[in-house]
Amino acid sequence: MLATIDGVLDWPALKKIRQAMKEGEFVDGQKTAGFRAKRVKHNEQLSPKDSSRKVIDRMVLDALMGSAEFQRAALPKTVHRPLFSRYRPGMDYGLHVDDALMGNRDRLRSDLSVTVFLSSPEDYDGGELEMASPYGPQEVKLPAGSAVVYPSSTLHRVKPVTAGERLAAVTWVQSYVADPSRREMLYDVDRVRRRLMKADPDSEETDIAFKVYANLLRMWSDP
Repeated sequence: MLATIDGVLDWPALKKIRQAMKEGEFVDGQKTAGFRAKRVKHNEQLSPKDSSRKVIDRMVLDALMGSAEFQRAALPKTVHRPLFSRYRPGMDYGLHVDDALMGNRDRLRSDLSVTVFLSSPEDYDGGELEMASPYGPQEVKLPAGSAVVYPSSTLHRVKPVTAGERLAAVTWVQSYVADPSRREMLYDVDRVRRRLMKADPDSEETDIAFKVYANLLRMWSDP
């Protein structure tokens, strides 16, 4: 399941993160790539030692965890520290799959990948996030502050930037529900129960929908 979430970061947060990236020290993006992905990764990333990282890391993580739609789509147990990427003309990230385990000391299983767009679409040409799917490639290029959440098991790439500058924050989620089909089913049931709650909060059907969601989550979750 692919989920897009509008307005994860508000304008003041975007402005602060962009300023930190403008003033920050960048390193070759290959430093954080797996041994195979190094062949196809051509971007730059804000140094993990940059003085702004603690503040802007927390801004992105707090914004995601504070988003009700992100909570519903990801059922996050743990969220990895984000990477802040910069693509200039000629840069791209070729087709790859994200590593199954992320981190050094406190490792997490990457069930979901998240891209938070920090540049507006009109700020750069190209640079679409393209994901393979059974129905053909899906391209995503969202407004600044919006996010896309998708299974980390998906082959994906960032198409070459041909003009301007593409800024993004990327992170990974270990979900309480590892199986993507079960997560999608829970997401669908949650949509149904919320609509029933709005239309007829006192009905038996609403109670049943809430019971089904709670019991599926209880059965499938990995605390």
